[in-house]
Amino acid sequence: MYGANPLAEQVYLQLKHAIFDFRLFPGDRFSETDIAQHYGVSRTPMRDALFRLLREGYLEVGFRRGWKVCDIDFDRLDQLYDLRIVLELAAIERVASAGPPHRAIEALKAIWRVAPELRESDPARMFRLDEGFHRGLVEATGNAEMLRVHNEVTERIRIVRRLDFLKPHRTDATYDEHATMLTLIERGKPAEAAILLRAHVTQSKLEVRKITVSMLAQARHSKLPFVS
Repeated sequence: MYGANPLAEQVYLQLKHAIFDFRLFPGDRFSETDIAQHYGVSRTPMRDALFRLLREGYLEVGFRRGWKVCDIDFDRLDQLYDLRIVLELAAIERVASAGPPHRAIEALKAIWRVAPELRESDPARMFRLDEGFHRGLVEATGNAEMLRVHNEVTERIRIVRRLDFLKPHRTDATYDEHATMLTLIERGKPAEAAILLRAHVTQSKLEVRKITVSMLAQARHSKLPFVS
């Protein structure tokens, strides 16, 4: 549907990245005219992009009030984290039951079983590595539908999940827990790996709950010129 209008796709991606980078901040307001002028596009592709983000829950619109970036819905995020746990527990059971060798697990071990001095310290890169680990567990099942749903959940929680790695202790804990999970899966101990994964993701969910407006403000990049 959206591939037929490359300009709409381009504006959609640019706006979405701005929301995820906190250049468009929760509560920010803007008009359609300002958006069209800023991106140099006509009304049709601009509106296509805005209404796509509206349907996905990132924007809201009001009569004579223009567009607004939605506030973060932490209750909804809790539900998405719970769904993620269900998918990843099922993935661990399948992968561990299949037995070694498994190339996907070997690839993950190369990333997460490293000496402390080789661990990633940049929060943005660490966030991407963490996403790759959890996606890799589901991908290793070979179940395309499980992976599709997991990708959708990952996309929905990405806006706050990356803030978890602004705290250095979370990075160290993630390396240790990921490495232990891989060891347990490799040894055919899905029950133990599942307990650790549930605790691991639940802690991440709790850390997200601690995110405050001030933390979001610290993560904010430069403000876009059309925002009021």
